[in-house]
Amino acid sequence: MGHVVVIGAGQAGAALVARLRGDGFDGAITLIGQERVPPYQRPPLSKDYLLGEMELERLFLRPAGFYADHGIDLRLATRAGAIDRAARTVTLADGEVLHYDKLALTTGAVPRRLPAAIGGHLPGVLVMRDLADADALAPLLREGARVAVIGGGYIGLEAAAVCAQKGMRVTLIEAADRILQRVAAPATSDWFRTLHRAHGVDIREGTGVTRIEGSARAEAVLLGDGTRIDADLVIVGVGVAPDTALAQSAGLVIDNGIATDEFTRTSDPDIHAAGDCASLVFNGERIRIEAVSNAIDMGEAAARNIMGRATPYRPAPWFWSDQYDVHLQIAGLGGGHDAVHVRQDGSGRSHWYFAGDRLIAVDAMNDARAYMLGKRLIEAGRSPAPEVVCDPATDLKALLRG
Repeated sequence: MGHVVVIGAGQAGAALVARLRGDGFDGAITLIGQERVPPYQRPPLSKDYLLGEMELERLFLRPAGFYADHGIDLRLATRAGAIDRAARTVTLADGEVLHYDKLALTTGAVPRRLPAAIGGHLPGVLVMRDLADADALAPLLREGARVAVIGGGYIGLEAAAVCAQKGMRVTLIEAADRILQRVAAPATSDWFRTLHRAHGVDIREGTGVTRIEGSARAEAVLLGDGTRIDADLVIVGVGVAPDTALAQSAGLVIDNGIATDEFTRTSDPDIHAAGDCASLVFNGERIRIEAVSNAIDMGEAAARNIMGRATPYRPAPWFWSDQYDVHLQIAGLGGGHDAVHVRQDGSGRSHWYFAGDRLIAVDAMNDARAYMLGKRLIEAGRSPAPEVVCDPATDLKALLRG
């Protein structure tokens, strides 16, 4: 059945190769990863692993022996240098050439960094994306140390929560008018702002970073409003960019990531893409979905399409974030909403996003039932009236039967 080469050993790549074997593919499979460890979970890195509550082996998506046991040639600490589409080859950084019948790009995303011109290169200025980042950051999380977290999205908020739990003095800086502005409604921003302030986090909104000061290492962050924040450590959490360099050099179409069709194919039908590096059309817009769930589901869809099963990928977006003792679960995408309604059910709280009369997303804080049923309502295309869904006396499960 030929040779499938997968470049990128993250969640999407691991899901893709496992699905190929699980669905009976008996050809050769090569999985190429730049890191020195087998594919692992990323979400716990910034939470349980950084807090010292999870061992490295528990991060692994599969036992280390899984790949050899299933005839998957896992190449660790290996970088792909170039793709020759006409010859159907991948040249590795060490000069080895691999021939492929089908190729999949699951290269993920890379963290955005601050420019060196404003001090982004200084020692003590770190990002939080992969295992190496977590290992570099962990020994610096000392009780009483001062940390400036730049970026008020979920990456920045999770980092701030871990630092606060470590007893650090945390200042979080967000250039936009409010934290979570790009991804959540004001009601959700307000709720998380209150949560973080209750844990001692100093949140500065509506002001950006002018520069990071320091000689041997970062010592302070200067803000646009003239404020100087002393810092022993700076964590940059200002989002990620899709890793498209290899695809672009191969001449594939790039449009907010590696552009794919509904069958996960790129502009070259013999090359598929999945996960954070790939863009897809959802509700008439070309978007990327930066979520573990999307990486797994899209990777598995790519595997089925590589095997010729013509499986359209229809994402059902969902996300989560853990901060302190709060488990946030998100169903759907809230972009384009024109109203948000609040449901308070005991200690749980949920925010329901509507575009006109249509339910499009739910943010649920410590309310797994609201999340689960909201997700099912969205996937079923059901939109109960806001006053009904947000009445704590309403049995949400009954709305699915109505």
